[in-house]
Amino acid sequence: MYTSFFGLKEDPFNLSPDPRYLFLSPYHKEALDHMLYGINERKGFIAITGGIGTGKTTVCRTLLNQLHDSTKSALIFSAFLSDIELLKAINREFGIETEKEAETRQDYIDSLNNFLIDTYKNGGNSVLLIDEAQNLSQPALEQVRMLSNLETEKEKLIQIVLVGQTELADMLSSPSMRQLNERITVRYNLRPLNLENMRGYVEHRLVVAGGHGNIKFTGGALRRIYSFSLGNPRRINAVCDRALLIAFAKGKYMISAGMIGQAIRDLRGGINPGHEPGGLLSRKVVYVTITLTILLTFTAFAGWNFKHYLSKNTAAVSQAEKVKPEDRIEDLFLDDQTSLASLFSLFATSKHNTLPDQEDINLAVVSFALEPEYYVMLKKPFRVNSAGHPEGSNPLQRYMLIRETSPEGAVVVEKKGNQRTVSRAFILKNWGGKVSFVYPLRRNATELKKGMVGQDILNVQHMLARIGYIIDFTGTYDEPTFSVVLKFQSDFGLENDGIVGPRTAALLYQMVE
Repeated sequence: MYTSFFGLKEDPFNLSPDPRYLFLSPYHKEALDHMLYGINERKGFIAITGGIGTGKTTVCRTLLNQLHDSTKSALIFSAFLSDIELLKAINREFGIETEKEAETRQDYIDSLNNFLIDTYKNGGNSVLLIDEAQNLSQPALEQVRMLSNLETEKEKLIQIVLVGQTELADMLSSPSMRQLNERITVRYNLRPLNLENMRGYVEHRLVVAGGHGNIKFTGGALRRIYSFSLGNPRRINAVCDRALLIAFAKGKYMISAGMIGQAIRDLRGGINPGHEPGGLLSRKVVYVTITLTILLTFTAFAGWNFKHYLSKNTAAVSQAEKVKPEDRIEDLFLDDQTSLASLFSLFATSKHNTLPDQEDINLAVVSFALEPEYYVMLKKPFRVNSAGHPEGSNPLQRYMLIRETSPEGAVVVEKKGNQRTVSRAFILKNWGGKVSFVYPLRRNATELKKGMVGQDILNVQHMLARIGYIIDFTGTYDEPTFSVVLKFQSDFGLENDGIVGPRTAALLYQMVE
């Protein structure tokens, strides 16, 4: 629909596994190199695993295009086959014709063996590639193992590549698959793209589709895509395709973070759990700086001594319980006072607590609006109001207190201080949108401005780079650094003044380890 408007020859973000669109990130190149090495060196068994949508099938198609003309290949797409059906499919894909109708398993194996020997005698190689191999039944996997017995005294007659989701690795590691697992000599796990690779991935697909550089994604848009997709190519394609449709409807060639946000909501069916419009960080810091004196009063009220509080683990950081999120779900939601007290406790006992000189530190609680897919960007303990309890609208509002996050979910602190691992789906479902965390503000901190030089400037440059901005480590607040800070502030809804003040510094602090 939008291709002619953008001057494209075809849809750049089609979900089909077209080898022309394979972007050779370091991970995809390594996966391809592992397969080529295993095949050319006749290693016998090769296993390539990866999450859903990471590009495994596209790598497989690319592999077939790079094989030597003397190499015969068979590609099995559907692994929901019995052992006999698998043998039939393999022979059919190799183009093996039998003089008589095969009736038994041995008939198919004999025909395959004759084909492999002829290919080997003529200086060729034979490759069997099974995609979605995690769907193979145990009898079918055992049949695959038996095929590896087709060999000469020195070399394997057939190279077998098993490609599947991460469950394949679990299947192979089971005791019943020990004989097969021990025969696999080449393995690789395909990982999602990082932020920088994702930038190249998007540009590559636009160029292959015939783009001439007229379509631009802002830095904020790319970071929002990454937060939503976690570097998964299939998710990247889905949100980019939707964003181009939105840009087409608006007559725009620049894809903004706002368009990506709309695209994400569209992909979710229009669900937007009551978040504030605008950038990542709200324009107002809800909680003003809390001085140590106030903190002492607060902790005294809670029955704590601050020095003891800083040196001892509390119940809030006990061992995480392996409990399903649906069990005792109410225990995961805390009231305002309990969640705030526990937030300070988590800060004090976490690895992120760096208070070498307590007298020079004020502890501030900063708060900002955050779309749910951004939760993985938060590297320090935080709390978030639960869906259905907008902050400030209900005296009985509830919060989730989150100690750490991962692409798969998060560790949440319960009412009694125990910790529970919950899934990504659970976090997204119960995300209310207002996030708060503790920020150790230096009492005499200086705002960083253009022209300044020193270690603080170098620290900021390193933090910006780790978030994904391109910046040189000069230790000088030069014009390029000023421009990147402006970009960071613009992307995340901060005051766009190019000064690294408390709010800008707080967000940088939260987004890096």
